[in-house]
Formats: sequence, structure tokens, C-alpha cells
Amino acid sequence: MPLQIGDIAPDFEADSTQGRINFHQWIGDSWAVLFSHPKDFTPVCTTELGYMAKIKPEFDRRNVKIIGLSVDPVQDHAKWASDIEATQGAAPNYPVIGDSDLYVSKLYGMLPASASGEASKRTPADNQTVRNVFVIGPDKKIKLLIAYPMTTGRNFDEVLRVIDSLQLTAKHRVATPVNWRPGDDVIIAGSVSDAEAKTIYPQGWKAPRPYLRIVPQPK
Repeated sequence: MPLQIGDIAPDFEADSTQGRINFHQWIGDSWAVLFSHPKDFTPVCTTELGYMAKIKPEFDRRNVKIIGLSVDPVQDHAKWASDIEATQGAAPNYPVIGDSDLYVSKLYGMLPASASGEASKRTPADNQTVRNVFVIGPDKKIKLLIAYPMTTGRNFDEVLRVIDSLQLTAKHRVATPVNWRPGDDVIIAGSVSDAEAKTIYPQGWKAPRPYLRIVPQPK
């Protein structure tokens, strides 16, 4: 079965640009973003790795660890990092997993179990499904899963927005509406009865429909 939101993110050990990593142990009590790439020295991925390095402080501020993955050996990642820095203005400042045996890509359902062959002989097109973003909570469960095509660069500002929503809704019994940004009004979760809501929000709420109860964002 493919991985879904709410599933435990599969644990693994793998080599990375920052040494051997035991994934669940590495996450610890933090949140994590795992984002994958089909091949080193690919143009769209080059821009993504560089941008992620630039905005890493935003993830740090939210207690979110970043880890990349590419279906090539770790030693190739080091060479690629020089190109990323030269063209994007920043080199990866987070670990990037080497997945030359395709183990993690298969474990996360990004490649079929039947996929085989040396990484050096596989093309980006062979690995085109290795273009996912996984947001994983401290409980090691998958909170968000997005798959991107090779020709579309990822929007990591949107990933940050989703993390803000996930962290808010994990702490408070609310949901966030369409295009929500931090500070905007939120919706009282459907699991909260009106009686409970009166205790939590004694000031009341706006309700254009009984099931749509709008309140200011909790602090």
C-alpha cells in the first residue's frame, strides 16, 4: 500500500553528506521535511536545494529539520553542492542522503520494488517519481505528502505555510481555511461541540453556517 497521511514514516539508516543517519533518531523531538530528487546535477533540483539552504533559518525557527535525498552517491552530492552554491548563492546546509541503491526511494513508495540498476546508469527520467515532499511530525507520522513533476519547481514557502497550520492545529482544536496565513481567523474543529466551544471561546464566534464557526487565531 502507498504511504498516506497519518502513516508512520518508515525508519531507515543511510549515508548522508553529514554522516550516517538513523532517520527516526535524527528527527528526535523535532518536525522534519524530507524532500527527494531523481538525480544530481539536474536543473530544477539545483534551484530547490539552493533555495532551501537560504530559508533554512525559517525551518529552524519552527523546530523543523530538513533533509534531502538524491538517487546518487554521497560523493556526487559534494560535487553538486559546489554548483548549487555557485549558481544559487548557497550550498546545502542540511544533510542530503545518498540513495544509490534505491532503498529509501523504494521504502517510501517513490520507485517500484522492481526498480534496479546502478544509480550512475539510471537517468532522471528513470527516477522521475522521486520528487516528493514529506512533512513528518515529532510522533514520526506523515503530516503532508506532495509529489511534484520534474519540470515544476517546488514551493517551499507553501511548505512553511502548511507547517504553520500543522503546528497550530496540533496545539489547538482548530482548522485553517483556504489560503490561511498566520494571524488570520481560523475555524473551530468539527470535533468540538458547541458546549465545549463556549468554554474555549467565551467571547463567541461568527457562524455563517452552524458547521462553520470562525474565531481569531489562538495565541
